[in-house]
Amino acid sequence: MLQANFRTFATVAALAALILSAARTGAEEGYSEWPGVAELHQAMRAGELSAAVLVERQIARIELLNPELNAVIALDPTARAQARALDARLADGEWTGPLHGIPVLLKDNIETRDQPTTAGSLALAENATGRDAPLVARLREAGAVILGKANLSEWANFRSERSSSGWSAVGGQTRNPYDPSRSPCGSSSGSGAAAAAGMTVLAIGTETNGSVVCPASANGVVGIKPSVGLVSRTHIVPISHSQDTAGPMARSVHDAVVLLAAMAGADEADPATAERPEWALDHLPAHLGAEGLEGKRVGVLRSSAGFHSDVDELLEAAIDSMRAGGAEIVDDVEWETPDGFYGQAYEVLLYEFKHDLNAYLAGLPDPELSGMALTDLIEFNRNQAEAEMPWFDQEIFEQAQAKGPLSDEAYKEALAEAQKATREDGIDKLLAEHDLDALIAPTGSAAWTIDLINGDHFIGGSSSLAAVSGYPNITLPMGQIHGMPVGLSIFGARFSEPVLIEIASGFEHAAGGFSPPELQFP
Repeated sequence: MLQANFRTFATVAALAALILSAARTGAEEGYSEWPGVAELHQAMRAGELSAAVLVERQIARIELLNPELNAVIALDPTARAQARALDARLADGEWTGPLHGIPVLLKDNIETRDQPTTAGSLALAENATGRDAPLVARLREAGAVILGKANLSEWANFRSERSSSGWSAVGGQTRNPYDPSRSPCGSSSGSGAAAAAGMTVLAIGTETNGSVVCPASANGVVGIKPSVGLVSRTHIVPISHSQDTAGPMARSVHDAVVLLAAMAGADEADPATAERPEWALDHLPAHLGAEGLEGKRVGVLRSSAGFHSDVDELLEAAIDSMRAGGAEIVDDVEWETPDGFYGQAYEVLLYEFKHDLNAYLAGLPDPELSGMALTDLIEFNRNQAEAEMPWFDQEIFEQAQAKGPLSDEAYKEALAEAQKATREDGIDKLLAEHDLDALIAPTGSAAWTIDLINGDHFIGGSSSLAAVSGYPNITLPMGQIHGMPVGLSIFGARFSEPVLIEIASGFEHAAGGFSPPELQFP
């Protein structure tokens, strides 16, 4: 479902001709069909490519593929003007920054000054705040072109226990570019699908638990869920201040790291960013390299595997690649999930969602929206049930509304227990006991068939340990099952991003990285 700011073409044939022409022009100008940031910048510096041409190429690809994939909700109406302005700067000898001229697609729960921010809900269809989230302001400072808004699981998949990942009332059902009958996972569904399909060079998602790493894995791209506090959450539609973070998604570790370095930074309005480490984020790309596995001790979290034999085979191959790259593997590391852990973690999310969402709504500049609260959204959905709830309900909204304030002892106890289980008794303990640099596990299964009636069919994954602790998690491709990608997760201590980047970069060199979809749609 596309908003009206897309250009209209007469026929699919015209679209195909345009994208083929754009691809041909790109080849002549020195970049491939699946270019990365370094390749594009080399062409720009050589005068073989302009930001304006690159943006036109991406828009053409979106126009061609989006009717099938539903990955993009809307293009930024200023994208072309942004690109032309950057070209003018370059003509005057000014290289804006590490993302000069590079298109970035944002999940539609991240505010931008030029577009509404809907979280996929019709209730926020007119939520045009006229302001940039701090992470978006940093992207502009780095020279990025804000290309538009990506589709997502409505309300970041925190409305119903029976939802379909990638479905929103605003954007419809996002589909997986490797097989459009299969799920893109979520909730950063459009960000992952668009990056994999070449509809954008870079994308940004958000995660509370799995919402960056699962769609990155299912769509065969790299996703980084950074430590909470590395990236500002201000002006992002929230779920949980103890777990939420934005994260980069791209077709290579290099590009994801360059994007992370650009988007991260301190923000007085987000207290978590005051806890950031002193190491300079601008130096994160210095940790990239083929030798990143050498001398690393990596633990295999077997307790997060074993849910699918084909996934286990890919994990064994990944372990072999790591050994070949110089890593020392410590096998069969176990995290014993405490009794009641998942219930406690869910309780935290319910409490924080009600509190954080009400605070977000109260801070909106539109008086009609700022007067709303979660209870009003519940009523809106009931009144607009045909459009908002044709497939699944809002029982999570209703459960959250029933919770009290954050001063409740039930909330404070649940938060303390869940964080202790994943921090002191979880990642920190496992790393110390086995003298490890990082842990690895399968990110999840291959994508399941989309089922709007019954919802998602998750069979396994490893996101909770890093998500609930607020620690970093990098996923990157480790292979395919019947043509569907599966990712490997690498996670470690809080603010251990430099070490995880070294391991991920070394593994990518050893295992091969991104394998593009064939994009043969019916």
